[in-house]
Amino acid sequence: MTEKTNVMRLLEQAGVPYTPHFYSPDDGIDAVSVARKLGQDPQAVFKTLVTQGRSRALYVFVIPGAATLNLRRAAAACGEKSVEMIPQKALLPSTGYIHGGCSPVGMKKAYPTFIDETAQLFDTICVSAGKVGAQVELAPDALLGLISATYAELTD
Repeated sequence: MTEKTNVMRLLEQAGVPYTPHFYSPDDGIDAVSVARKLGQDPQAVFKTLVTQGRSRALYVFVIPGAATLNLRRAAAACGEKSVEMIPQKALLPSTGYIHGGCSPVGMKKAYPTFIDETAQLFDTICVSAGKVGAQVELAPDALLGLISATYAELTD
């Protein structure tokens, strides 16, 4: 299972260096399990969460796998009164990705995206490569620039 994902192709087209990582999703796809399988620091393996604001607009948040999104901070980051997670069944039609394989790179639309400020503490972070069982490791600033994201304080 080492074929290139669309995320990897997009990174290559943009000239963004990355390291692909593949793992067996058999015993868990949560970011902490993935970090363990890849021998990575769990604080440097980020998960991608999609929310909807009170305005009905969608927002993407990229946070450390072991952390919980602080919805108040998330709402403040995107200028909404409140945000809530979108229903899992809305993920694929909205983003083109399934639960466990949602990447901040290459979504169907370019939603406003925010990366937890702790990403800046690492030379590289891992995010989903757009498929369960695949991750890409890249510099946080390269990810930020590629997807026009903003750093923000998003977790407790």
